[in-house]
Amino acid sequence: MPKGLSFSEMPFESVRHWLLERDPGRLEALFAAADVCRRNNVGEAVHLRGLVEISSHCRRMCLYCGLRSGNRHASRYRLSADEALDCAKRIEAAGVGTAVLQAGEDGGLTRGFISDMVRSIKQHTRCAVTLSLGERDDGDYLAWKQAGADRYLLRFETSDRALYDRLHPPRGERYDRVAALQRLRAMGYEIGSGVMFGLPGQTVETLAADLMLIAKLDLDMIGCGPFIPHPNTPLGQHEGGTLDLAYIVIALCRLLAPRAHIPATTAIATLGGESARAKALSCGANVIMPNFTPAMYREQYEIYPDKACPEEGAERFCEGLHKRLAQLGRTVGVGPGKTNTAV
Repeated sequence: MPKGLSFSEMPFESVRHWLLERDPGRLEALFAAADVCRRNNVGEAVHLRGLVEISSHCRRMCLYCGLRSGNRHASRYRLSADEALDCAKRIEAAGVGTAVLQAGEDGGLTRGFISDMVRSIKQHTRCAVTLSLGERDDGDYLAWKQAGADRYLLRFETSDRALYDRLHPPRGERYDRVAALQRLRAMGYEIGSGVMFGLPGQTVETLAADLMLIAKLDLDMIGCGPFIPHPNTPLGQHEGGTLDLAYIVIALCRLLAPRAHIPATTAIATLGGESARAKALSCGANVIMPNFTPAMYREQYEIYPDKACPEEGAERFCEGLHKRLAQLGRTVGVGPGKTNTAV
């Protein structure tokens, strides 16, 4: 194990050091340590989460996101409850245990609308339901939990408040996402959060602080992805995050939060294809999120351009995963993949 590496007790300076590390030998040792940590704590299974992007409407003006309300080139849609249920049935038929309902921060996704959608999916499938619908009031969160939602994903993106406010112009009173995560857990949700790296204005110290906060939050799922510029946004001409940094961040997340679920994200596959996703799985990741959004809508959900989606469709992609993962010595997880289940 590399010198200075001590799993969840890793201090800030060690995290900062590893984010700056570029020696190939030392990085391979870091990745190997993260892979052993993953194996010992969550096993060999790669859990699948079926992603359904239920709306591309968004009321926010985040500087990096193609769904921002100020992007007049964006196409907008909103799935009906029946369309979302059809996606969930496809997810279940493909052997995937969780449906992830994701959207921009859409005021049209009302409390009752989402409650009915969740309730229908829970009544007609055995899927766990994860919601990722942005900042909502506690009444919405509670109603959706009572309707049957199991998990909520709310990335805090960066722990640097000034950077956060610059990239996510407030639409009113400041919203504390970290406090919201704590309330979500108290309501009974499994919680997920994470950061974006490679953002303009982000420093290595900021990112190290982000990872220390991730460890402190004791998250059930950690989603960290590279910034990918969208040309129709104010940050469209900036450089994005890199795959090299992505692998380091995943490895550090695994060592800081040994039992969390960590996806090999679509953004990583967008930058480097399936080989990059496989590399992420060898650095500590244990989740893949196939996209089950109906084909007629998929290209309209453009947070960043050229998003990696398998041409053969989600079902065929899932079928092929068994063979591809076996080549890595891994298996496909069965069921909803509940966090912190003993292996």
